[in-house]
Amino acid sequence: MARYWPEPAWTHGTPARTGVLLVNLGSPDAPTAAAVRPYLRQFLSDPRVVEIPAPVWWPILNGIILNTRPAKSAAKYAKIWMDEGSPLTVHTKRQTKLLAGYLGHRGLADLRVDWAMRYGAPSVPDVLKRMKADGCTRILIVPMYPQYAASTTASVLDEVTACLAHWRNQPEIRYVRNFHDHPGYIAALAQSVRDHWMKNGEGGKLIMSFHGVPRRSLNLGDPYHCECHATARLLAAQLDLPEERWQLTFQSRFGKAEWLKPYTQPTLEALAQQGTKRVDVLCPGFPADCLETLEEIAMECRHAFLSCGGKEFHYIPCLNERNDWINALSDIVRDHLGNWLSRPAAAPQDLAASVQRARKAGATC
Repeated sequence: MARYWPEPAWTHGTPARTGVLLVNLGSPDAPTAAAVRPYLRQFLSDPRVVEIPAPVWWPILNGIILNTRPAKSAAKYAKIWMDEGSPLTVHTKRQTKLLAGYLGHRGLADLRVDWAMRYGAPSVPDVLKRMKADGCTRILIVPMYPQYAASTTASVLDEVTACLAHWRNQPEIRYVRNFHDHPGYIAALAQSVRDHWMKNGEGGKLIMSFHGVPRRSLNLGDPYHCECHATARLLAAQLDLPEERWQLTFQSRFGKAEWLKPYTQPTLEALAQQGTKRVDVLCPGFPADCLETLEEIAMECRHAFLSCGGKEFHYIPCLNERNDWINALSDIVRDHLGNWLSRPAAAPQDLAASVQRARKAGATC
């Protein structure tokens, strides 16, 4: 197998373009065990996600998990599947289209804005190849994770780097590392809560539930825990909430090891048993609704809270396609594009002159 992939067709005089690639976690193609199995295999085979030595982990993954979990996960996906497909896929597509429109309205219509999934389709290598074929010589990678974690953000960067290793002619690459404390992101979160309260009244306790990671990752230096707390603190400040009115929790545990605490569902159950009648639950680590928000929080955790004596459970949707969020995302992108935006586009006469020079020097394309 050749070390380098073939370069796309190219001719002298083609103007260079700048690309923006949004990368989300991913989703199976359908809510079926057959579709979930390869998705889970790719996801759980990533050493960034499961830091267990392969000789130990692979027999567990292939002998147990991939024979039992796909059917269970497929049943969960079936509960939240949309006519257009997986909610995460649908929202990511919409966010990409809206972002392109917002950037175009701000004078950046020539940007190539696209999206990919770290696991599943469309894959990061496939979309990067398309962007390269479209003439993108500068690409900004935007992992759609507000808080940096090795298991999410770093995994995206690993995949991009692995792809570049196969390219002879590499583009210039920049990354958005995080945006957990970006003023626009925090403001959009706060307004989404206010909008919910305007429609449903305000009361009870606001639970900010973030995706969990193993406690071991914090001990080894992963900043995710700290960035989640920063987001929660800033959001509470925007809402003028005293400490007793809000709480940070972590959801989506996997396996028997200790994960970041407090855990979301046990916290909700305890609050109900202690007499809390209403909770409002927000997931500030997810810019788009997905299985973990729509099924785990809005369904499973709702049932748990009400079963333990709670009276009102309100799930506050993710930012999804909110105008204030897409505007904030466009600010984040513009900030990271930096001096790429100040580079003047080549004039047509200069491109034509470059073609003539290249042909004189022996170029055939």
